[in-house]
Amino acid sequence: MSMNQKTILCVVGTRPEAIKMAPVILALKADGRANVRVLATAQHRHLLDQVMSFFGIAPDIDLNIMRPNQTLTELTGRLLLKLDGVLKTEKPAVVLAQGDTTTVMTVALACFYHRIPFGHIEAGLRTGDIHNPFPEEINRIFAGRLARWHFAPTASSCQNLLREGIDPDDVFVTGNTVIDALLMTASKDIAVGIALDETKRLVLVTSHRRENFGEPFQNICRALRTLAQSNADIQILYPVHPNPNVKEIALAMLGSCSNIVLCEPLDYAPFVAAMKRAYLIISDSGGVQEEAPALGKPVLVLREETERPEAVDMGVVKLVGTSYQLIVDEAQRLLDDGVAYRAMARGISPYGDGQAAQRIVAALEEYLA
Repeated sequence: MSMNQKTILCVVGTRPEAIKMAPVILALKADGRANVRVLATAQHRHLLDQVMSFFGIAPDIDLNIMRPNQTLTELTGRLLLKLDGVLKTEKPAVVLAQGDTTTVMTVALACFYHRIPFGHIEAGLRTGDIHNPFPEEINRIFAGRLARWHFAPTASSCQNLLREGIDPDDVFVTGNTVIDALLMTASKDIAVGIALDETKRLVLVTSHRRENFGEPFQNICRALRTLAQSNADIQILYPVHPNPNVKEIALAMLGSCSNIVLCEPLDYAPFVAAMKRAYLIISDSGGVQEEAPALGKPVLVLREETERPEAVDMGVVKLVGTSYQLIVDEAQRLLDDGVAYRAMARGISPYGDGQAAQRIVAALEEYLA
């Protein structure tokens, strides 16, 4: 590092953040004008490590913050104290973080306290309901109030920021870096790594959101069980999140169905391979709502609202919430009706062209000099 090189600190906490930050980290390193340092808070320990190693990125600083059953208050307090120390030591010119986790919210606040400019990647997503998703909606609003640069993935997320009074000169519509990562990964020939029945149509499921714990999640499992029992020609693959609120119920309700495969969470690359192989995806994940349309896969979203309305507006993603009947009816329609299926499986991505990271680097031009 030359004496006049500025440091850009890139922060990652969870697996989705690692996936979406990887293209930015790689683009900044390839640019070469800044000293790029990577901080892992490790809000998701094991899942984060998988992704970082897949993209060939090693954290320079690791806070290893995760503790069993910690509350949001404990996590926030410990993160803020640890980040305070990191910013004092590293003295970065710029800090970048992505998304809407507790990591991102505390990074934005710590940067504000230290008067360090903060760039928010995937800025401007909103449902309009501060309790849904919880706590992500308030995290991203908070980060948005404190950011110097707002890297909005779409025109509608840009409009959300402008409505909140953000200076238009500080907002950059870049596309979503998740598509950069997806296209890098989908171009490789990677195995799912799970024994699947090639003769059956694959239905890929992910469900782990905090607001769906309890009865909503039981409704989801009931619907999956009904679909499996009603359709001998499908196989449901459900990589189960380790949270006991998810795992125990999923095993109890779905473990005995012959055409439902429950497995550990898949690494990022095998999960992309599973999405490529899937006929239909049922998920409450934000990232999947962005990735699957680019691969031409219909998504039924297990949420009442989404901060990613573009794919819904284009008709390639549909909200079904946690209603047993709606999940069953909409999934069955896509399994039975070729016209309805083809209308959703169009391979249209409203979320980017794979060049988002390059646009972010370009926006940081004056800080890279």
